[in-house]
Amino acid sequence: MPGRNPFPVPSAGKRRLFRRKLLAWYGRNGRDLPWRSTRDPYRVLVSEVMLQQTQVDRVLPKYHEWLRRFPSFAALAATTEDQALKAWYPLGYNIRPRRLHAIARESVERYGGTLPADRKALRAFKGIGRYTAGAVMSFAFDAREPILDTNVARLLWRVFVARGDPKSHGLRKRLWQLSEVLLPRRRVFDFNQALMDFGALVCVARKPRCGVCPLAGMCRTFRGHSETCRAGLQPRRTPGA
Repeated sequence: MPGRNPFPVPSAGKRRLFRRKLLAWYGRNGRDLPWRSTRDPYRVLVSEVMLQQTQVDRVLPKYHEWLRRFPSFAALAATTEDQALKAWYPLGYNIRPRRLHAIARESVERYGGTLPADRKALRAFKGIGRYTAGAVMSFAFDAREPILDTNVARLLWRVFVARGDPKSHGLRKRLWQLSEVLLPRRRVFDFNQALMDFGALVCVARKPRCGVCPLAGMCRTFRGHSETCRAGLQPRRTPGA
């Protein structure tokens, strides 16, 4: 007899319930962020690169400042890498502006100063990984593409899995599958933004806000380990251990 799948796909009813609750929460609590009011691939990409390992409140002023200085791929490609690095300060992780500058030059050379609306073509850019390609496809081109950043992975693991190491290769692959199977047929932009906001505001890494979480009733982590979940999923230490 074949082994039972330890991580079965959520039922259609559970998927619908998750989408409905998440989108309802987002309608009341979603953040008003400037990159959510544009479908310009350049602006979407700039925001995604800036948000890598950097909090939103630090990104906001730099995002506006960067766009005033470099409003397009063409403008960024026309400057030098050193100028881009200086304009990036003090966000840090300077591999990011270097990659963004290289992407700008390639976009001008190959695509006339824009990005292709094709996942495979986007992944061919050095510096555009699976998550960034999905974000650009979803947020700039309204494509039905999954995303999986740290916040989304944590949320999906807690609600639907609640065992194993979410950073392991096998579970990471599973979480990508979950992100894809949960996508609605419509409102993909809102759904993906909602996933990120919910992970950033409610299902946070330390001391998740389980008491106000609309997903608590369907969350495997909350049902199985509610005290641990409220404490931020930190296991209790045994006295003397």
